[in-house]
Amino acid sequence: MTHLRGLGYLRVQATDLPRWRELAIDSLGFAEGTGPDPDGLYLRMDERQARLIVLPGDTDRVQAVGWEVRDTADLAKVAADVEASGRGVKELAVEECAERGVERAISFEDPAGTVVEVFCGPVLDHSPVVTKWAQKFHTGAEGMGHVVLPTTSPAETTAFYTEVLGFLTRGSMKVPGDRRIQFLGINRRHHSLAVCPAPHDEAPGMVHLMVEVDELDAVGRALDEVNKREFSISSTLGRHTNDKMISFYVRAPGGWDIEYGWDGMLVDESSYTAEEITADSYWGHDWSGSEPLAAFVPR
Repeated sequence: MTHLRGLGYLRVQATDLPRWRELAIDSLGFAEGTGPDPDGLYLRMDERQARLIVLPGDTDRVQAVGWEVRDTADLAKVAADVEASGRGVKELAVEECAERGVERAISFEDPAGTVVEVFCGPVLDHSPVVTKWAQKFHTGAEGMGHVVLPTTSPAETTAFYTEVLGFLTRGSMKVPGDRRIQFLGINRRHHSLAVCPAPHDEAPGMVHLMVEVDELDAVGRALDEVNKREFSISSTLGRHTNDKMISFYVRAPGGWDIEYGWDGMLVDESSYTAEEITADSYWGHDWSGSEPLAAFVPR
């Protein structure tokens, strides 16, 4: 059993904020929010103050992956479970929680070194969410979307998320070296997390972030715009075999991708069984023109 409800936010550090703005707001249509750092980019998808937070820095890296729980009681249970596994847990200060727009939060590292934050009490912004393509993002009970995290210790990392944090296995896919990408879920979204074998655990610490919108036309318009603005398309439009998402992948500043999709499946746990897929897509998703992801470039 998991106490986590969904992916709540992603905090990243970036060296090129203007290019990030052009991608996230001008191309993908995120709504712009506000936050404590006047130089930061606070990106809204719903009533939350911000789901994707991009902060200026001298390197491109993920600062923290934020997971949501129902309340302070569940937050305490997660903290106890993580501490019992032998990992240190830090409670974030009032000022740190305010920076994230949450009531309370804890922080710890997973076996890959990713900073994991678990929070409750998100602060809401009730002003209209004005997106470029008039699209609505699929969040709610399914959370912000999903993240794919690289790790040099996939078995240990997967065990931590399943045995300590209570993620459910939602299938896998073999990759070279007789290893597997493991897809893990905590709600009806097929996977909120995927654990991906990688040659190093260094920056940026991300393979991709997926966000989902409510209309296929919004996906098409965003694809046109990223091409117009000369962003690198990592993968063409296609439909995945596991979560059935129709999506494309665009390279974000910093060497990782954003998957922008529509029509992902919702899992019925009463009948679902975890399966191993042998192809990532039914059609499309041509990766042949993709530049190497930073997570897979040997250091």
